[in-house]
Amino acid sequence: MGEGAMRVGIDVAKAELVVGVRPSGERWTVANDERGVRTLVERWRSEAPELIVLEATGGYELLCVAALVAAGLPVVVANPRQVRDFAKATGQLAKTDRIDADILALFAERVQPAVRPLPDAEAQELEALLARRRQLLEMLGAERNRLGQVFGRGQRQVKKSLKGHIAFLERELRITDTDLGDMVRKSPAWRDRDDLLQSVPGVGPVLSLTLLADLPELGRLSRRAIAKLVGVAPLSRDSGTLHGRRFVQGGRASVRSVLYMGTLVATKRNSIVRTFYQRLLAAGKPKKLALVACMRKLLTILNTMVRTQQRWSADHQSGAPITA
Repeated sequence: MGEGAMRVGIDVAKAELVVGVRPSGERWTVANDERGVRTLVERWRSEAPELIVLEATGGYELLCVAALVAAGLPVVVANPRQVRDFAKATGQLAKTDRIDADILALFAERVQPAVRPLPDAEAQELEALLARRRQLLEMLGAERNRLGQVFGRGQRQVKKSLKGHIAFLERELRITDTDLGDMVRKSPAWRDRDDLLQSVPGVGPVLSLTLLADLPELGRLSRRAIAKLVGVAPLSRDSGTLHGRRFVQGGRASVRSVLYMGTLVATKRNSIVRTFYQRLLAAGKPKKLALVACMRKLLTILNTMVRTQQRWSADHQSGAPITA
């Protein structure tokens, strides 16, 4: 990246976006809505910043990230923990929206996280979703205005029709927002969880993207529930006094097959999984059974990491917190 190039930090709040720019030191605020985001996109299409960095902030950033990514702008969603650690390293302990925007711009300048452009087909799909969202908002606004102009008892059927259409449009908008959020979180710009997952030895791009796309429950369920969902939890086969061998079945095959390949790598390169695997083999467990147990252990580690938002540490044990 060129020295003196423009880097931008955006602190995201529910109602507004605070923008900090380096090296100029400019700072301004726009509303966190369609109009405000469009203002940023139009401005930066002409000014061409080299890097734009935001944090993941519970969903308030999704509209902005989607619009920037769809416009082909170089945007990265950074891990909040990494940004906080960076701020502490610079001696900046105070925290306000303006300070946070400046820190994000400085983070973009000093750390320079890699930008991962969205493939053309996905960018077009994202743009189409954004366009559909704008259409729904416009239709909702028009119908709400019409409802406000309907008076009198003779207008009951019209009111009923308008209310029904408004409810339908609101439902469609919620669905569109969900689809938009899912797509943005799976995009290359969404570094937060991808970086977190790939910090684990044995987890490469294929496994990370598979987990992002096909296992959104990761980090939200207990270790037993997530293992059962993927299909690596041992199931009982008991009846009366008979106790059969435990087995695994069902679950999400697309995740399980990629997790299997990742676990094979982890048994060689991941100190915790390797030690666990060797201990099972030394205890006389068949290789296939030992590998399934290692798949479950690796999945448990990943589940804990996503829940706690802490990166991999070789000191981590499956149920304990991970230290950075």
